[in-house]
Amino acid sequence: MNEFIKEVEHQKIGKIIKNAKIKKYTTYRVGGIAKAIIHPKNIDKLIELVNLIKKYNIKYKVIGNGSNLLFSDKEFDGILIKLDAFDEVNIYGTTIVVGAGYSLVKLSLLAAKHSLAGLEFAAGIPGTIGGAVFMNAGAYRSDMGYIVTKVKVLTPSLEVLELTNKEMDFHYRSSYLQKHKDYICLEATIELYRGRRDALEEVIKDRRKRRMESQPLNYPSAGSVFRNPEGYFAGKLIEDLNLKGKRVGGAEVSKKHANFIINNKNASAQDIKDLIEYVQNKVKEKYDIELKIEQEFVNWE
Repeated sequence: MNEFIKEVEHQKIGKIIKNAKIKKYTTYRVGGIAKAIIHPKNIDKLIELVNLIKKYNIKYKVIGNGSNLLFSDKEFDGILIKLDAFDEVNIYGTTIVVGAGYSLVKLSLLAAKHSLAGLEFAAGIPGTIGGAVFMNAGAYRSDMGYIVTKVKVLTPSLEVLELTNKEMDFHYRSSYLQKHKDYICLEATIELYRGRRDALEEVIKDRRKRRMESQPLNYPSAGSVFRNPEGYFAGKLIEDLNLKGKRVGGAEVSKKHANFIINNKNASAQDIKDLIEYVQNKVKEKYDIELKIEQEFVNWE
């Protein structure tokens, strides 16, 4: 690992944070120590970095805002890659071309400012473009699959390719990238349509108010824990079991929204995982419904 880090520094790939506390980079505010977090400056430097990863056989994970991840508390014996520098955004009529590191919330506000409709659903999703494409993030009966026309990716053979919407195979909280995790999202092309700026900003403002009232935004969490099973709402199933307020250690099923698990008081990653699995088991016992976890568990093996 030391030789790998030296080469990364020598090649001036980007900012390096050694022995980084993962909890600073996840919205649950949990996680162990990563050997390093590396911020490549551009695509060329990312390719150099992946070459070095292969040369030294280094474990790695690309992360965005850490808003859909549950890292374990043990050491991550590898590196995390953050694409914060991939934040260029260009608007061509109703088309937006945006880097993977750009904030989805910022983009929804920028679109409204330019009288572009179709991204209002994303105004409360605290992820990056790359993370949103990977997860096919959505809300209010819309998601990235409805608006993304092309995705620029880095393939395992280090080719830069564009995948079409069809090739991305978007489904409910799913995409091609989830099934091919050695592909890295670099950029997305998004197609919107004309709207009225004042009306779009009013929708965003109203939805922000509703989120504040219905979601526990004052506590660390990672948003909705479970996908909605067909014909049901996960939160309603959990609430009907009187599990609001249920705690394991410092983790709690939110009293505001039962499909949120919050870090109420210095929860460990294990506390959160145990509570997720407890809720999942209770719903299975009562309703014979297998709740699918929307979040990704990392470094538990």
